[in-house]
Amino acid sequence: MSELFDFVVIGAGSAGCVVAGRLTEDPAVTVCVLEAGGSGNSALVNIPAAAVVMLPTRLNNWAFETVPQAGLDGRKGYQPRGKALGGSSAINAMVYTRGHRSDYDHWASLGNEGWSYEDVLPYFLRSEHNERITNEWHGHDGPLWVSDLRTDNPFHARYLEAARQTGLPVTDDFNGAVQEGVGIYQVTQKNGERWSAARAYLLPHMKKRKNLSVETHAHVQRIIFEGSRAVGVEVMLAGKNRIIRARREVIVAAGALQTPQLLMLSGVGDTQELGRLGIPVVQHLPGVGKNLQDHPDFIFGYRTRSLDTLGISFRGSARLLREILRFRGARRGALTSNFAEGGAFLKTRPDLETPDVQLHFVVAMADNHARTLHLGHGLSCHVCLLRPRSRGEVTLQSGDSRDAPRIDPAFFNDPRDLDDMVEGFKLARRLMQAPALAEWITKDLFTAHVNTDDEIRDALKRRVDTVYHPVGTCRMGHDTHAVVDSQLRVRGLNGLRVVDASVMPTLIGGNTNAPTIMIAEKAVDMIRGAPRARLRCVDTIDRNPARARA
Repeated sequence: MSELFDFVVIGAGSAGCVVAGRLTEDPAVTVCVLEAGGSGNSALVNIPAAAVVMLPTRLNNWAFETVPQAGLDGRKGYQPRGKALGGSSAINAMVYTRGHRSDYDHWASLGNEGWSYEDVLPYFLRSEHNERITNEWHGHDGPLWVSDLRTDNPFHARYLEAARQTGLPVTDDFNGAVQEGVGIYQVTQKNGERWSAARAYLLPHMKKRKNLSVETHAHVQRIIFEGSRAVGVEVMLAGKNRIIRARREVIVAAGALQTPQLLMLSGVGDTQELGRLGIPVVQHLPGVGKNLQDHPDFIFGYRTRSLDTLGISFRGSARLLREILRFRGARRGALTSNFAEGGAFLKTRPDLETPDVQLHFVVAMADNHARTLHLGHGLSCHVCLLRPRSRGEVTLQSGDSRDAPRIDPAFFNDPRDLDDMVEGFKLARRLMQAPALAEWITKDLFTAHVNTDDEIRDALKRRVDTVYHPVGTCRMGHDTHAVVDSQLRVRGLNGLRVVDASVMPTLIGGNTNAPTIMIAEKAVDMIRGAPRARLRCVDTIDRNPARARA
């Protein structure tokens, strides 16, 4: 292995895979990717339903915890993060949503030139290979496979009928003309298998491109600077400390929790905070680790009388054997499930301009991130607040890179978030109580005696946690607390760029995997200094509602 490359990419998650895969399309460019986890190409990763094994454990998962949350009655939250090639796209629910066009227009309004919806849509299109939808809002030639679910679960139709019975709009495309509505998610799958960012952008090239070097089980300890320029990294690899140098740039793509941690360990952050840990300061950037945003999420849980919902039972075990054979023969059925098969983007008040809550309809009993199991079969429904006002932070527990970051999402620190979640709770429960679903439910496990607003608030404080969308800890901008500029270059330093969800100035209204991939696609053009051929863009998103509703 060479010790000198044009680019060193730290982290092979959703963003790092894109950057490495795209940059090495140029044979004159050399790239080294450093990933702390393993290959990300096992049956555990590629069989979608196997996520239920990874999510609650340390298999391909950092499995972080938060500090006690005052807004959650002092409970610690759980923060699973992918630890393998593909990062969190190797363990997530594969939901493909982009957020609302206004999210990106808001980024641009904050002074981030080039980040409006019209600017970023071409990069969504560039990444996407949509199997079904062929219109101006979707790409068809990208490496990221986006497909309809192959579970053939009859609860899809029941869920949509419940929406109609409740008077809610129904859609077959959350990423088209109108986001609002109830529908069945498209997922990052190909032929019924998980299609992580690694399978899309990295794995196909690892043995073919001589200019691409990928090192797994590589724990980066710090970024090395010469003056104000990042020139390489110190990494623990095969039990030895190594120095790997970058001619052009060090690109940090370790995610919203570990990118700020690595920057601070390397001397980039708030001078006083670093000084308390004895870390020499390279650049005073007080915004590093601040501005943490995440979607607070509540889960309803119900027992059902249907084996079409996943669960633990003797009859269910017999059916599972048949589903294994079905998956092996046709790549269809329950093993292709992402669990969160249906969803919705809804407004808790009719006067809102955009949906403010998102639902994930789960064809299984979900409790405590799958760490608490229940006998029998069940349904669940997540409801999360899309644009919370609360802001948390990521800080260091110590100067040792082996220690986990100190994570404080500060859920419900702003009391208005709790008020908004009360309304989201009512809306989601109304949908779940519609006849099309209620006839299958035998027991409400968590909210049977929750009725008044105060009782709902208590229930929220007892059970809310993350829905796995932390962002914002190295936000782009031009003020003193911005960490990167609109080109994603770390302010005040040279040769150092951040490319991952940490650069988002505000949390988008949806799942964050597709937007993170978009950010990386756009970053590649910034790094190269010249855009690739521009794809067709439209300016009619969310202006023609009739075209998007079923």
